[in-house]
Amino acid sequence: MTQEIEWLLSPYGLGILGLCIGSFLNVVVHRLPLMLERQWLGDAAAQLSNSPDLQRSGLPKTPADKLAAAAQDLALHLDKLPRLGIATPRSRCPQCGHQLAWHENLPLVGWLRLGGRCSACKTRISARYPIIELLTGLLFAAIGWRFGAQPLSLMWCAFAACLLALAAIDWDTTLLPDSLNQPLLWAGLLAALLGWTIALDQALIGALVGYLSLWSVYWLFKLTTGKEGMGYGDFKLLAALGAWLGWQMILPIVLGASVIGAIVGIAMKMSSSLREGRYVPFGPFLAGGGLVVLFAGSERVLAWLGWA
Repeated sequence: MTQEIEWLLSPYGLGILGLCIGSFLNVVVHRLPLMLERQWLGDAAAQLSNSPDLQRSGLPKTPADKLAAAAQDLALHLDKLPRLGIATPRSRCPQCGHQLAWHENLPLVGWLRLGGRCSACKTRISARYPIIELLTGLLFAAIGWRFGAQPLSLMWCAFAACLLALAAIDWDTTLLPDSLNQPLLWAGLLAALLGWTIALDQALIGALVGYLSLWSVYWLFKLTTGKEGMGYGDFKLLAALGAWLGWQMILPIVLGASVIGAIVGIAMKMSSSLREGRYVPFGPFLAGGGLVVLFAGSERVLAWLGWA
């Protein structure tokens, strides 16, 4: 390994890479839910525009026709919206539409140079953008310190970046998109198959135990109370964590996430900052539990629980 590559894989090199990836994660966190919402609205409009289906649903003909016409109007409106993707359009101020120059887009530095405000309309830019960039940089640097200057550190950086994006999206929207959850799960199984992480049987059992454990809690809670306590995305996220970290880490992750989630929920309730519906998403705490296990190591976690 050359000195240049070794430096790039060092905590310093990975920290700088993390700042850049954090800037990209801000785009993902902001745009992916919007893209999914457009897709869902388009799918709903396509279904509702089919008048025979509405009539078979039992609706009277006149309301069904009105609903189909409204769905067609929605579809036309969606078609007229500007294209939205992860790469397009270029980053811009959501208030005035000012397109950010390259130096305004520099991770962390751009926000500081602008004083946290749009250069055109002076609207305040959320501090969460530099926070995510800084947090990603720190995570990547910590991974470089934890695993050393080796190519596998990049794999764990990708793992951490995906968890951070999922946590931020879930906190904002209570969504854990399959477009992130599923690749994370399959990447964990592939890494185990290639011998990069844990044994393949542990990864497979981890994915199975992770999914079924929360699935069972979900149905027990729903049958008991008639309410849904969590979403299916939580099952898939824990399955992915099990694929990466092994079945033995499922219980520590859930216990840690539950305790910290309860503390945060109580604090938010006391400060009257709970969102509508009075709940706190579980995904960010699952992701946090996974990162704690990653940095602490399975042996140390088992020792904490007295299972070693």
